[in-house]
Amino acid sequence: MNTTQRAEYLAHTYADAILRLSYTYLKNTQDAQDICQTVFVRLLTEQREFESPAHERAYILRMAANACKDILKSPWRKRTLPMESAYDAAAPEAPGSEVLDAVNSLPPHYRAVIYLYYYEGHQAAEIGQILGVPTATVHTRLARGRAKLKTMLGGMEYEQSV
Repeated sequence: MNTTQRAEYLAHTYADAILRLSYTYLKNTQDAQDICQTVFVRLLTEQREFESPAHERAYILRMAANACKDILKSPWRKRTLPMESAYDAAAPEAPGSEVLDAVNSLPPHYRAVIYLYYYEGHQAAEIGQILGVPTATVHTRLARGRAKLKTMLGGMEYEQSV
C-alpha cells in the first residue's frame, strides 16, 4: 500500500474516532483536529505492522490519548487563553445533548473512560490498554464518572419520584 492509499485508509477508518476522543480531552474542535493530524503524520512516517485491526485501533487511540495528554500538560496551554475569551459578543451555542454536555463537563480522566466505553464500545480491559492504566482503575473511573453524571443529570430525583 503506497502512502496516499495508506493516508486515505487511515482517514476513512480512524479520523472520526480520533477526533471524538481528542475532543473529550481538549474540549476544542481545532485542537482535536490538530491531534488527528499529528497522529496521522506519525502513523505515516513510521511503518508498523499490527496483529489485527483491533490492535491497530487500540494503538491509534492510545497515540491520540497520549498526544492529548501532552497538550494538556504543556506550558504553552497554561499561559494562553482561548480565542473565545477575546470576543465581545459570544455566538449562540449549538444545540447539544444534555447527556453529552454533562459528559464533556466531567474531569478528563472520567470523560475519557466514559467516552470510550459508551460511545466507542470498548471493554474495560481495552480501555485500560488504550489509556495505559490498570483495568481496575478503568472500572473505578467508570463508576465514579457514572455517579457524577447521575448527580449532574438529576438521577436522584428520578429514583425518588418512582
